[in-house]
Amino acid sequence: MNILHIYKDYFPVLGGIENHVRVLAVAQAAVGHAVTVLVCNPGPRTQIVELEGVRVIKAGRLTTAASMPISFSQPWLAARQRADVIHVHSPYPLGEVSGWLLGRGAGLIITHHSDVVRQQGWLRLYGPLLRLILRHADCIIATSPRYIETSPWLRPVAERCVVVPLGVDTTRFGPPAQPFVGPPTLLFAGKLRYYKGVDTLLRALPALPAVHLKLVGDGPMRQPWMALAQELGVAERVHFLGEVADDELPACYHQAHVFVLPANARAEAFGTVLLEAMASGLPCVTTEVGSGTSWVVQDGVTGRVVPAQDVAALTAALAELLADPVRRQRMGQAGRARVLAEFDQTRMAARVLEVYEAVRRSPRRRARIGISGAIG
Repeated sequence: MNILHIYKDYFPVLGGIENHVRVLAVAQAAVGHAVTVLVCNPGPRTQIVELEGVRVIKAGRLTTAASMPISFSQPWLAARQRADVIHVHSPYPLGEVSGWLLGRGAGLIITHHSDVVRQQGWLRLYGPLLRLILRHADCIIATSPRYIETSPWLRPVAERCVVVPLGVDTTRFGPPAQPFVGPPTLLFAGKLRYYKGVDTLLRALPALPAVHLKLVGDGPMRQPWMALAQELGVAERVHFLGEVADDELPACYHQAHVFVLPANARAEAFGTVLLEAMASGLPCVTTEVGSGTSWVVQDGVTGRVVPAQDVAALTAALAELLADPVRRQRMGQAGRARVLAEFDQTRMAARVLEVYEAVRRSPRRRARIGISGAIG
């Protein structure tokens, strides 16, 4: 099968969607499919390379506006590809339009990773076209049933949606050989962006004396959050670790007692880091933002789910778990079992290929391809 993935960036650019595309592309190439990933180059020249058995085309970029690359060559390159299946990773307007208009009869699959949350003015212009494209896609992949229920973009096309949860490498991420011994330690991992809600977590720390917080990742909110930690008088207990190499990341999960993802907006659509933490045997505390975070973490079973931007509720949940090592262990074991059963990376890749095969059998029958609902 000739498979074409379209997005804006690819490894070595770091990010949740970038990593997801890489995992799928490498897994598909490993079982014999011809896989091309079409993205944009940071610079103006087009480059073609092969990485891990995947042909990667990096189209020249003119500029970037509203977080989207502007490239005239990417749509032209998309039109020249001979693909059986085009898999667009959304939100990415240039990719969605390219896949829809230039697919030449290939099956069109769109993974709706997240709603657009901030660029509402721009969305008023693009929204009608996005709705049209979603109606004409052969299949829309959502990463959780919760997102189909709550997304204003997916609800009208729910009959053509299928749930394929994200997955992680459960061999790479596993429990430590020995429990972590050290001061009470919380861990956050992810891009330091506004919607991650780390400000709420920092505001909880004054009521959690002696508790340390490790922050893995970097981003535009690093300096403001460092300043907030100073203002709150907790800077000595907050450790900004920056970007961590892939091979060092599992050890970060082994050096904490509780993982925290205090998201405050639907831009946090799933939270793959929650899967990494659960696979590593950590209980998780996250928030209810109407996305996959409160579906991945089962409140009271694999961790706690609290209201977003509620400092008191977050503080109470963290204090409760830090004071009860037996409960933490039980939740960590339940989380690991849940990831093994539902969120293994190999299982995810196989589910996506099932979607491709269903679309190929009847590539333009839209809602009649018989894959509505969850795979597996």
